[in-house]
Amino acid sequence: MTVSKKIKESMASSSWIRRMFEEGAELKARLGPDKVFDFSLGNPDLEPPPEFKEALIAAAMDKSPGLHRYMSNAGLLSVRQALAVCLQQQYGQPFGADDLVLTCGASGGLNVALKAILDPGDEVVIFAPYFPEYFFYVDNHGGIVKVAETDETFDLNLDSLAAALSSRTRAVILNSPNNPTGRVYGPEALQALGKILSSQAADQGRPVYLLADEPYSRLLYDDHTLPNVFAAYPDTLMITSFSKELSIPGERLGFVAVSPKARYRGELIAGLILANRILGFVNAPALMQRAVAQVAGLAVDITPYARRRELFSQVLSQAGIKFFKPQGAFYFFPEAPGGDDLAFVQRLKEEHILAVPGRGFGRAGYFRLAFCVQEQVIEQAASGFIRAARGG
Repeated sequence: MTVSKKIKESMASSSWIRRMFEEGAELKARLGPDKVFDFSLGNPDLEPPPEFKEALIAAAMDKSPGLHRYMSNAGLLSVRQALAVCLQQQYGQPFGADDLVLTCGASGGLNVALKAILDPGDEVVIFAPYFPEYFFYVDNHGGIVKVAETDETFDLNLDSLAAALSSRTRAVILNSPNNPTGRVYGPEALQALGKILSSQAADQGRPVYLLADEPYSRLLYDDHTLPNVFAAYPDTLMITSFSKELSIPGERLGFVAVSPKARYRGELIAGLILANRILGFVNAPALMQRAVAQVAGLAVDITPYARRRELFSQVLSQAGIKFFKPQGAFYFFPEAPGGDDLAFVQRLKEEHILAVPGRGFGRAGYFRLAFCVQEQVIEQAASGFIRAARGG
């Protein structure tokens, strides 16, 4: 055996997203990429803002000495200062540079946070539908995932959360806007969640952390706003990245922001910094830090995403497919006609349409569509959706 048993098992149960992406690559090679309608992967197709490219070129051309050396494991101080100012303005909280740890994307940030807070056997609650990589991230650090359900509109089911909590609960991961549903959780739900976690932490005699996974926070539609998660609960760590808001997922830059009101804040931040180092990240990419600092607060124009959202809504409606209209991010999570998500995704594949079955996100009977694609791809797939739905 060339790899460990654990990795071999993980490979066998790995993400449906990647599985469908790989099947799509084979289909494109056989039929031609223009004959395949790929909605499997949430890979932003918008170009970064011109200001970012200008800042990147300027950072690369800077001839000051020492720009490419090791730095503090938390990241460049000047960059953390610039981001802290943005957080102060956005959340009305007294963030300082020492409240931030720059990471290799949001996935790196989640692993850093989990490494810092989990002991073996500690439990982390996630809400279904969920981003499937959470299971791997929690397992990386000896934790155990517990799943709470959302309701029929994908809003938080706090009774389900309460049932999932135990004396071993160490954290709850909240992804808003949500991947795969596009749901934005409202302020009332967050306040109620905060009260539950405060009570649970008091019972346990130790913090129960809220890990707010928010890489889609700047991708919001119809005047939806993202509530202030820091105001809802003091022991909050926000984990985010620039992958979606600047459309630079390949550059792997994000950060963890610790609430200024968090208990044991100094020790927690020191733990995050150490975790960033010993996980092998050492520090986030220096060049990208310096570029992003110059455009802090900037985001891509999401008008194209908004148009595609409307277009896809029309296509799904014409096909008679029931769906929740996403409030943020760039995903639909419709009901599978006939109720069997695997069977329906297979029918879509026969129409050269690539989607991801909902069971990969913890909710069988649904399927995910990523609309970060060109409008003509959605338009050309319309007839295929109608034929697939009629076969259900």
